[in-house]
Amino acid sequence: MGRKTKFAHLRSNIFAGFVVSLIAMPLALGLAIASGFPPIAGIIASVVGGLVVALFGGSYVTITGPGNGLVVVLLGAVTVLGEGDMQAGYLYALAAVILSGVLLLVFGFLRFGSLSDFFPATALQGMLSAIGITILLKQLYVMLGDLTTKGAALDLFLGIPDLIHALITDGTTGQWYAAAIGVASLFIMVFYSNIRNRFFHLVPAPMWVVLLALGFDAYFSFFGQGNPISKELLISLPENLFGGLPTPNFSKWNQSTFWGVVLSITLISSIESLLSIKAVDKLDPQKRRSNANKDMKALGLATVVSGFLGGMNVVTVIARSSVNVNNQASNRSANFFHAVFLFVMVLVFQDQLRRIPLTALAAILVYTGYKLASPVIFVRMYQIGKEQLLVFLTTLIATLLTDLITGILIGLATTFAVHVVLNKAFWLFSRNLLKPNVLMYKETETQNYYVGVIHFCTFLNFYKLKSKLDVIPQDMRAVVDFSLCSFVDHTVQESLQNYEDLFERKGGALEIIGLDVHDTDSSHPFAVRTLRPMKTLRVFGGGRTKRQQQLEALAQEHGWTYTEAPKTNKALLRGHPVYQTAVVERMYNMLEEPKNSLSLFDITYSEGAFIAKENVQTTFLRVTLEKPIPIFSFDRELLLEKLSHLAGVHDIDFPDFPEFSKDFYVQGDNPTKVRAFFNAKMVSFFSAYGFYHVMSNGKELLVRQFLRPATPAEAAAMIEFGLALKKKIDG
Repeated sequence: MGRKTKFAHLRSNIFAGFVVSLIAMPLALGLAIASGFPPIAGIIASVVGGLVVALFGGSYVTITGPGNGLVVVLLGAVTVLGEGDMQAGYLYALAAVILSGVLLLVFGFLRFGSLSDFFPATALQGMLSAIGITILLKQLYVMLGDLTTKGAALDLFLGIPDLIHALITDGTTGQWYAAAIGVASLFIMVFYSNIRNRFFHLVPAPMWVVLLALGFDAYFSFFGQGNPISKELLISLPENLFGGLPTPNFSKWNQSTFWGVVLSITLISSIESLLSIKAVDKLDPQKRRSNANKDMKALGLATVVSGFLGGMNVVTVIARSSVNVNNQASNRSANFFHAVFLFVMVLVFQDQLRRIPLTALAAILVYTGYKLASPVIFVRMYQIGKEQLLVFLTTLIATLLTDLITGILIGLATTFAVHVVLNKAFWLFSRNLLKPNVLMYKETETQNYYVGVIHFCTFLNFYKLKSKLDVIPQDMRAVVDFSLCSFVDHTVQESLQNYEDLFERKGGALEIIGLDVHDTDSSHPFAVRTLRPMKTLRVFGGGRTKRQQQLEALAQEHGWTYTEAPKTNKALLRGHPVYQTAVVERMYNMLEEPKNSLSLFDITYSEGAFIAKENVQTTFLRVTLEKPIPIFSFDRELLLEKLSHLAGVHDIDFPDFPEFSKDFYVQGDNPTKVRAFFNAKMVSFFSAYGFYHVMSNGKELLVRQFLRPATPAEAAAMIEFGLALKKKIDG
């Protein structure tokens, strides 16, 4: 990398860090206040997190600091541990923060970076939405100037009419002004994206809120009236920012309540960070993957340091990280510069910060809470499937009525119960949970990585599939086959979409096959899919898989017809000597040429009976010929074919083409006619396409490549092969 390039990267990272610091400052102050911590605690977490994680982290373009998800649990820690004394509760909570950092360090060393994979995606979304509702309701009171009302989410919701009535009838002039600033700030947050002026967007929405508040103070100062808002509604910062540090109180270390708080903080901070890291990796323009375990160690260390300095937990945050990427950040130095700028701003403008009303910061958090629990999320859950909406709502309500850990555990149990009901078979999970269910190998013909999954694949055992996918070079092609898998849940399909994006960005491809015959109750691409009938659950009439959509597009490209479920021809294969005993059970995904001379279709057939019965799913290309040809079968000569020689079964040799005879296995009833058919041109043609298995019954050809469904790309190649072969034979 040249000096000019390095300078350009440094300049872009400095700028990105500066922009992020403008957003981080009001958020850090607001999150600290909402958590029951002093405002400066949020700044400490941002500065320490930026410095420590930038030096020791394993991610590239993430930003660290206080997170939304911890507001509820930290406020609960201060309230419960302090038993009504907020200052004492703060010191106890600092001890819990420090020990949670130690646990995060341990998690990193134990390589728990895949922890988030063991939680169903819908239940996690329910928990996050519950956090959002709680933040929204608690901060709504602060936004309207009420700092005293506390209570559970339901109580706060029911008390909103009383809140508005009290503001109208009993509110002071100062409270009215503060509430007006809060409401105006909320309008800025809501309508910021709708304002199209590019100069307006040079300043982030949270910083416009700060400027509004400071402009209000400047107006009254200019006219000599003084700020009418009372001091208790303004940000409170210590006179000496570098004065005595608070002393964390570990005296409750031997109480179960204290350790419950520690575990809650650790669980939420680790989940929030891991989910954010995964999300930001998708945004990274350089297509890098973070080392989650190394990042957990850095976050743990930063949290310990922050706690001893009086700060909050340090987590990876998605919103600020997204801003970082959008401003061309390229490495961890942007996180470092964000911390430096934030420290300088607080140091230089501390007097101005003390003039910002708490109502303005609360408005930012009200909007943040709304985004976490937006009605769009509820609609999306319903579109994925009614069962996902059930899990989502159960987790959300349970979290609101209990606590975060209990809520996510109830969500996990509900997800498992729903899976059992959908499959009507508890044994599917109980018998197969601990069994190996993933097979991976490299296909000889194409050099693709093949990953086959059997039994079931859900949040309970996705780590097994993930461990295989993680070792495949992402610039290669991989095929994940669910043909023999009875059930695939929403969490797995959403995670596989992330892998598809990752492989595509790296120059490879990940293709999913084998789900076309699974039932679903929704048209959403991430809906659960099961081989058990789900007709009674159908809402949108079921949805095609991505593969089916691509096959339909392939048919349209060639001017062919596509039929998702054609009438099954039970005798289709029996006209070929190789398949005389095969029983066709299902045909699907048929692509057919207008003259019916070529067709491509997926098929499920069985051979044998009783314990010897074997089910096969594959893709065939059928080529109907205009003139008769010999009956034969054509395969590459692999180990099985070589062993058949020892059993007395010999293929047809071609003396004029010794290399062809050596490499390929050709059988037929009439060797003379077969040799005449395989002239120099046909030998050259078949040698070039030797990865196909071709069967002729004299009137038509059946072509397949693998004993699995073909990917759309493989299907396209089969069609091109069939067109070329028919032209070669029919002239």
